[in-house]
Amino acid sequence: MKILHVVGARPNFMKVAPVFRALADFERIQQTLVHTGQHYDYNMSEVFFQELGLPAPDCNLEVGSGSHAQQTSQIMARFESIVLTQKPDMVVVYGDVNSTVAAALVCAKLMVPVVHVEAGLRSFDRSMPEEINRILTDQLSDLLFTPSEDGNRNLSAEGINPDKVHLVGNVMIDTLIRMLPTAMKQLPADLPPEYALLTLHRPSNVDDPDWLQSCVEMLRQLSHDIPVLFPVHPRTRQRIAELDKSADVNHDFRLLDPVPYIQFLGLQSRAKVVITDSGGIQEETTYLGVPCLTVRENTERPITTTLGTNVLVGRDLRRIREEVVSILTGNARRGSIPPLWDGKAGERVAAVIAGASVPSPIESPSQVC
Repeated sequence: MKILHVVGARPNFMKVAPVFRALADFERIQQTLVHTGQHYDYNMSEVFFQELGLPAPDCNLEVGSGSHAQQTSQIMARFESIVLTQKPDMVVVYGDVNSTVAAALVCAKLMVPVVHVEAGLRSFDRSMPEEINRILTDQLSDLLFTPSEDGNRNLSAEGINPDKVHLVGNVMIDTLIRMLPTAMKQLPADLPPEYALLTLHRPSNVDDPDWLQSCVEMLRQLSHDIPVLFPVHPRTRQRIAELDKSADVNHDFRLLDPVPYIQFLGLQSRAKVVITDSGGIQEETTYLGVPCLTVRENTERPITTTLGTNVLVGRDLRRIREEVVSILTGNARRGSIPPLWDGKAGERVAAVIAGASVPSPIESPSQVC
């Protein structure tokens, strides 16, 4: 069986690693790794392959940045030739980035089975590009692996055949469990005894200059109560640079370069609180038992708010400050680890894929519309 994995952005790398490793135990399975190049900065891409023990990608499409339409269309155009040449039995896509939906669309047109790892997540907010990617990818997929029970319910409500859906747990937690001991050995020597860890990258936040300026000012004030460490996404750093000088940072509000996954995992594990607009960090903090404040009005990972340590605070800066003060005074939300977040999700995915029947090879459809 010939399997082609498609990755393109930081979260994909953490998700593919346990699946790739588990499938390697099956001699009859041949694996190919395609990197679309959606994230192309070294600290945001290549370094993750080294840290996660993944082989170098067999192919890099080198798409780079661009609008959603430009990025998706370029991935489709370049990926199609890979599929036609490789003739895989299955293509595995991960998460909800543009690479995910682009690869799924190409495979659907070429009648190549699509496997979606991390299926069924929904924010029910179609203003988020990732939500569109999730919905379309799930509709096109032949096998769907969900991280939590809410994913199964969402897919059922959308008419997805339940025979195609498998609840396996969270593959990203597999990587966290495997890498955490190493991460704890790589903590910076000058780390404060207590600190808040911050990430912001969503356009709805960082592309609003008035809100971003007020947010930076709030964080500067917050840093008088607890140091704030802020590994800054390149897009966010550019937006901050455009702000007025009144938003200058200080010694306890530290703007850092993007950090490799293992180092960031270590920072999360020791943080007093994490403030973020990321999806995966909501899950990681829930597993680590670290309080998380999510700067969004909704989440596609509701299990982190019902069982985990996550609190949705929206863009309400006063509430963020109040929640941090509450955490500092010992009133942090206490959570539990969701079912099947046990480090074996990749093995469950591999077992289903290895046992799946694949259709007879189909001649590639005509390229003439």
